[in-house]
Amino acid sequence: MDDVIALTKRRGFVYAGSEIYGGEAGLYDFGPYGVELLNNIKKSWWKRNVYLKEDYIGLDSAMFKNPKVWEASGHVGGFADPLAECRECNARIRVDKELARVGVQADEKMSPEELNKLFDENRDKIKCPNCGKQNFTEAKPFNLLVKSNLGDFTENGDRPVYLPGEACQGIYLNFKNIVDTTRMKVPFGVAQIGKAFRNEISPRNFLFRVREFEQADTQYFIRPNENKEAYDRIKQDRWDWYVNDLGIRPEKLRWHQHENLVFYAKDAWDIEYEFPSYGFDEVEGIHDRTDYDLSQHMKFSGTDLNYRDPITNEKFIPWVLETSMGLGRVFLAVISDALGVEELENGETRTVLKLKPELAPVQYAVFPLLKNKPELVAKAREVYAELSKKYVCEWDDNGNIGKRYRRQDEIGTPACVVVDFQTLEDGTVTVRDRDTTEQTRMNIENF
Repeated sequence: MDDVIALTKRRGFVYAGSEIYGGEAGLYDFGPYGVELLNNIKKSWWKRNVYLKEDYIGLDSAMFKNPKVWEASGHVGGFADPLAECRECNARIRVDKELARVGVQADEKMSPEELNKLFDENRDKIKCPNCGKQNFTEAKPFNLLVKSNLGDFTENGDRPVYLPGEACQGIYLNFKNIVDTTRMKVPFGVAQIGKAFRNEISPRNFLFRVREFEQADTQYFIRPNENKEAYDRIKQDRWDWYVNDLGIRPEKLRWHQHENLVFYAKDAWDIEYEFPSYGFDEVEGIHDRTDYDLSQHMKFSGTDLNYRDPITNEKFIPWVLETSMGLGRVFLAVISDALGVEELENGETRTVLKLKPELAPVQYAVFPLLKNKPELVAKAREVYAELSKKYVCEWDDNGNIGKRYRRQDEIGTPACVVVDFQTLEDGTVTVRDRDTTEQTRMNIENF
């Protein structure tokens, strides 16, 4: 993972947030190549979940919401991680994660009593990550919602407002609007990409556990008890996206079924990726949530969110099948899976990011063979201008050809186009393939 992190900084994929001020834990900025890769992952997800599915539509809801939304969703009362504090240096740890690190099965859904029992039994195995001591307080819930202020409401007022703890609530809030204003009929799905904020106790593992991130969610509304077939279909579709659309090796993925379900859930599975150094961990959750979400919002808002079947006239509260993924984690999985170091025939090595071409931040890099030959530079500029009309291209004339190839290999550019003296004669260019390093001649007009 150190190699992955070093590449993302060296090649402008990810920067530490507020770095010139010493950084801020759990916050990262996506650089020039990172934002392109992230946007391409979003486009791929949106295409599969909206454009290629007749029964799905998209939504973009506001981040700020009426505070009652978070009461109804359970975030105000139950959105918490188990925290313990070191009595020696006041560092905080997340108890369930520290227990898991020493081989004890635990998760945040356990009661404080259950977690503290496990914590007490294993205190001799857990050290403070800051001072190395083993003198901790008992575990207690720590709410992850981030308070803010809006208009004349302050964080200390009677009506606190929150940044979204998850992005999906806007889908539930707009269920009735969508039914009333579109031709969608149950079963149907809604897709959304949105920001989420969590007051993480101990941000760690680079992009894996952060305080600000983007989620890509779908909520599929179905008739009560008609969940099994749709749930299996959704699970398979999500797996296929990682393998077929993102190009992730299937042997690096696995399913994990939740053993401790929240009270309203019928089933819950995670897709996990085997990250370098970190091992297998969640990139996406697929959840059978029954009618909990719409029922809660109907109860707290007083608005009737029952659905009336236009054919049978039957009224019911739809059940929800949810998919939810953290885009930062998927971004990290894509780079981790694509990164490799290869030995070349001349004995040298190269670092290469073998991204799927449609995900690559740059699709073609255009070079003049020599930058001190005005006629080559002028022709290369023409080629670059034409290709840029259809593709994401980059101009690169810095250093010798070998260095330029290595630079483009590291950012994942699928092909480099070299304008040389033969180009001036017959209009062909040298195209060098990223994955094979083979070079072929190609007519400019055939791109």
